Amino acid sequence: MTDKLLLIVLLVVTLTSTTAQEAENEAVKKTVEGFFEAFHKQDSVAMKSFVADGVLLQTTGRNKEGKTQFRSQKIEKLYESIVSIPDSVTFQEKLTSWNIQVDRTMANAWVGYEFWLNGNFSHCGINSFQLINFDGEWKIVYLIDTRGKAGCLQE
Repeated sequence: MTDKLLLIVLLVVTLTSTTAQEAENEAVKKTVEGFFEAFHKQDSVAMKSFVADGVLLQTTGRNKEGKTQFRSQKIEKLYESIVSIPDSVTFQEKLTSWNIQVDRTMANAWVGYEFWLNGNFSHCGINSFQLINFDGEWKIVYLIDTRGKAGCLQE
């Protein structure tokens, strides 16, 4: 009887832990998706609601000569560039894959993407988001992405 009770307790603890982990992963995913919904609407106010103060943005890729490029950007520059895109230009960052890891108050979302401009493929890469859970609310504190054209579209 004791072995059965122990097995039941372990099962309940495992299921509860798995359910809690899935809920946290989903909350992280919703934060990233919300950021991109605001991005596509060119709504800098809504974008700000998904990021923490002092968020760091960086990007890396290779130039035409194959040399690695790396740069940092202030989030305000991203907001300015997004809201200044004219109505005649359409853009979409399609999120293609997800890998989310959560540990207590910290999370990482490794998100594949394709970027489309005026209906044409532009580039693809990975967005790596670092998030912190501030008292029940996930906020983006760091974002780095890769950019390139090689190996992007499945044809």
